[in-house]
Amino acid sequence: MRNVLLSLLVVVVAAGVVTTLANTATTVYLHRALSHRALTLRWAPKMVFRTVIWLTTGIKPRQWVAVHRKHHAYTDETGDPHSPVLLGWRTVQLKNVALYREALRDPAILDKYARDLPDDRWDRLFFNHKNTGLLLGIGTLVLVLGPLKGLLAAFLHANAYLAANAAVNALGHHFGRRPYPNGATNLQWLAFCTMGEGLHNNHHAAPSSPRLSHRRRELDPGWWVIRTLAAWRLATLRFSDIRLAPGSRASAT
Repeated sequence: MRNVLLSLLVVVVAAGVVTTLANTATTVYLHRALSHRALTLRWAPKMVFRTVIWLTTGIKPRQWVAVHRKHHAYTDETGDPHSPVLLGWRTVQLKNVALYREALRDPAILDKYARDLPDDRWDRLFFNHKNTGLLLGIGTLVLVLGPLKGLLAAFLHANAYLAANAAVNALGHHFGRRPYPNGATNLQWLAFCTMGEGLHNNHHAAPSSPRLSHRRRELDPGWWVIRTLAAWRLATLRFSDIRLAPGSRASAT
């Protein structure tokens, strides 16, 4: 029994580490660096993040960016790919991946929202081949942990990552605090799970800012990573402080 519990602990810890790496790459690279140009990464950390995304999620960055930018262009209005206001938060939570795929069926979405991110030779050789990346990622877990524990860790990671990122789109536009006048919300517990993404109301108020925490009581783990990269001169910030979008004056609450 003790060995079984220890094995389960190893699986959970491994899945947690992989999910944390995936969420860090998602928020720092896909979201803040690529989608909103809130920071510019040097070549080495950029390649690390690209590789992490490839091995842990299989996401094609250009597609993720296009869908996310369309979300900002039509937030909670007709055209938003994953609005809980239009579709219901339960639908978005359960069908987030399907909604992304539906948005990508539009042949014009990449040219309209990700024209500045053309494929390069690394994409053609590696990062556009999502199944190869996922198989390599799962294979690494199997090699390190063994077949059963490796596959179970991969299963837990996939479900945790998909659920947490769906929650940003679903719960993050339905439940929580709204200090700024927009439809998104702040959920600190979700921010812990997603390296800061749960501070979604703050993000919609200042989408070009690299920091999502706007108040002392708010914690943004992704910002800690970005600040470290900047201190090591591996990243350059677009703004050194929060830059609110027009009409985003905070309320008194």
